[in-house]
Amino acid sequence: MTARTPRLSRLRRLTPGRGEEGAGRSGRRRGATPKVVALGGGQGLSASLAALRRITGDLTAVVTVADDGGSSGRLREELGVLPPGDLRKALAALCGDDDWGQTWARVIQHRFQSEGDLHGHAVGNLLIVALWEQLGDPVQALDLVGRLLGAQGRVLPMSAVPLELQAMVRGHDPARPEDVDTVRGQATVALTPGEVLSVQVVPSAPPAVPEAVAAVLDADWVVLGPGSWFSSVIPHLLVPELLDALVETKARRVLSLNLAPQPGETEGFSPQRHLEVLARHAPKLALDVVLADEAAVPDRESLADAAKRFGAAVELAPVARRDGSPKHDPELLAAAYDRIFRMHGRIGPWR
Repeated sequence: MTARTPRLSRLRRLTPGRGEEGAGRSGRRRGATPKVVALGGGQGLSASLAALRRITGDLTAVVTVADDGGSSGRLREELGVLPPGDLRKALAALCGDDDWGQTWARVIQHRFQSEGDLHGHAVGNLLIVALWEQLGDPVQALDLVGRLLGAQGRVLPMSAVPLELQAMVRGHDPARPEDVDTVRGQATVALTPGEVLSVQVVPSAPPAVPEAVAAVLDADWVVLGPGSWFSSVIPHLLVPELLDALVETKARRVLSLNLAPQPGETEGFSPQRHLEVLARHAPKLALDVVLADEAAVPDRESLADAAKRFGAAVELAPVARRDGSPKHDPELLAAAYDRIFRMHGRIGPWR
């Protein structure tokens, strides 16, 4: 137990529905859908959310807030706000497939093209930041945007303060291949040459958003990944209260692996190496299932051995798009998640 455990206990007591007579293990009565929390950022989280919204009506995204590039970086630098870009992408992924949802998804993802100051800014970024300034509450503002879009789930930042990502990289300078340098900024880390050894966030031990902690504690399933490993997935494990919640939650935990190494930060990584670096950053974290695309795992035995260190089973399934691109197919990924939810652990009160 850590020193932060008492606060997690208070949040657990404050979570609606716990302890109700006749309720399931997370306080829901029979007939409810599973409560699922997905953590990550960028396109990886968007792919997971697009799949998960097809199989549950109770979905929360917890999103990294370390982005410092593009429109998000400019707004962050000029206004001192959380970077809105990954939050916007998560909201777009939660939009429905009807005309309303798809229209709003296109609108908030639209980027202005000009020769002036608006060039490159996404409409959704400006909308989110405007509501932050109006309401003074990032969670309330994101909930309001979600209602406007008809989003099929909730989007929360993992921390209420913007974070800087720092990485220790061996061979960042090709002229000094054995030297280890500090590389700063998510956009730089994501494309860095050399071997990323570890990452940290500044400020260290940032405060978690209480609603994000409460969602993890009250979940039936927590899904981590896919996404940029060092710049979108691991940062969640560097927020102490959020990591404590991930360790202590009664939810089952799924790690969804990427379809291919990412040029730059995970160049040359095998599937099992992704697990090894995750373990170095969060040695107390346990997992129940590691999900990987069956065509992306050349050494199944090594992946199974790496998963066992987390106490996890490996599930292999076809989850990639059929066009050969390293992107997840929402329908195939949804089918894989649904099978995992049904086959691993209890057949919950939602079945």
